[in-house]
Amino acid sequence: MKKIRIGGGAGYSGDRIEPAIEIMKKGDLDYIIFECLAERTIALAQQQKLADPDKGFNELLEYRMEKVLPICTEKKIKVITNMGAANPVSAARLVKDIAIRLGITNLKIAAVLGDDIFSDIDDYNDFNTLEYGNKLSEIKGEIISANVYLGAEGIQQALQNGADIVITGRVTDPSLVIGPLLYEFEWEIDDYDILGKATLAGHLLECGAQVTGGYFADPGYKDVPDLWNVGFPIGEVYENGDIIITKLAGTGGKVTTGTVKEQILYEIHDPSNYMTPDVNADFSQVSVKEIEPDKVLITGATGREKSGYYKTSIGYKDCYIVEGEISYGGSGALEKAILAGEIVEKRIQYTGLSIQELKVDYIGVNSLFKIHIPDLHGYNDVRLRVAGRTTLKEDGIQMGNEVEALYTNGPAGGGGVRINVNEIVSIASILIPAENIKTKINYEEV
Repeated sequence: MKKIRIGGGAGYSGDRIEPAIEIMKKGDLDYIIFECLAERTIALAQQQKLADPDKGFNELLEYRMEKVLPICTEKKIKVITNMGAANPVSAARLVKDIAIRLGITNLKIAAVLGDDIFSDIDDYNDFNTLEYGNKLSEIKGEIISANVYLGAEGIQQALQNGADIVITGRVTDPSLVIGPLLYEFEWEIDDYDILGKATLAGHLLECGAQVTGGYFADPGYKDVPDLWNVGFPIGEVYENGDIIITKLAGTGGKVTTGTVKEQILYEIHDPSNYMTPDVNADFSQVSVKEIEPDKVLITGATGREKSGYYKTSIGYKDCYIVEGEISYGGSGALEKAILAGEIVEKRIQYTGLSIQELKVDYIGVNSLFKIHIPDLHGYNDVRLRVAGRTTLKEDGIQMGNEVEALYTNGPAGGGGVRINVNEIVSIASILIPAENIKTKINYEEV
């Protein structure tokens, strides 16, 4: 039975490159995916594109491609990635330039387009947001991006047209794997049972080392060997949809029924109805079996007809978040930090700063869990963190200055002040009819 080997080369935008190179060199791969696009990432990339029309793709694209292209050529491995972010066209041109610089020829690079509907966003002002239930037009803040989660068809089409490198913007993460499987096995786009299996394969590979032990590790409870050298996953997918997840021998981490089950459930709200633009996948009857050390067989995923709607992420300028931190050490460290926090709170009230939300944490004491502090003694190293949300940048800056002013106006011995005022881009989502979206593909060749 025909099988395809696909490597998971990145689980997020800034992931390591060395494990990806290792599986490309030694993993007998047919494809490698680089999944590098989170919810807000594309909105931030859109801001970069607005500032410079040639930017807006993953900042590590050039670094990664310089290392990857020579291996792709030598090993005949095709690359599928969403590193195009807000600008797949410029990303493809950059990859072409890198190939020319490296002396690589006979390379076809595809840029999958159609996810960016920002220019048409006013057509959807009356659509309700999934998060808040209000009209899109009622969002407070400037909308800066609108990207549809495309499915796998554009990737499939690019491969049918001979692409060696496929660069997308916003597609669903599993679609990076579904696309090559559709192409290689010539599965029908409406065979929802097989698409459910393909979706599970993509879901297992999309987060990189999470399935090889990275997200599983919990020292003393769920130990994972040599996590510093964790190997990236390799998925062996068969024509009937069966999946084997494994990793290279000699690398750290592990692949077990436990690591696989945790990844199956990761970010899945309803395992029996995982809605994607390709299929409504059903993972509720999946069977997971270890067949060899670090080799797990997964069967039993199915699927049903897709909804006919595309989830669309709307990025908008929401607010400013200001963070001010200062440390207190030695005897009375916690008491000093508490007094300092009270001073900042009262100064915010006294000066009339417009702070909509305020959070005061004592890092090392209660910063993760807002619990009562039972004992003021015994803390020799406490860092005060005051964080606020505001729609006025100047108020955020002034609030940060109040933390810095603790140097001379607050309790003695404070040090190591750090202040950040960051503009926050938030995300809202709407569902739009699939027939409104048209996928296009641009090609570059060397």
